[in-house]
Amino acid sequence: MDGVELKLNDKGHGAFVVSDNGKQIGEMEIEVSPTNLTVFHTGVIPEAEGKGVAKKLLSEMVSYSRSHKLKVIPLCPYVHAQFKRHPDEYADLWNE
Repeated sequence: MDGVELKLNDKGHGAFVVSDNGKQIGEMEIEVSPTNLTVFHTGVIPEAEGKGVAKKLLSEMVSYSRSHKLKVIPLCPYVHAQFKRHPDEYADLWNE
């Protein structure tokens, strides 16, 4: 699995993308505003499920949000579930 790459357009719409040998295997669709990072969807291709791809995307998104002092709006069911499951870990980020 390669590293996670952030692809954003000039309006702040885009995704964190993870690839494996040049093939995209997962992405986390986001929108960045001056104060928030909204997560809409996390998707992993079937052959890569269960290999920690979504967790790697979540970790990268959390690092980015903290380093840019953004609050996270977790509209994505996966991210929302992780924030609820580990409230202490994400309390500083969660824009409920």
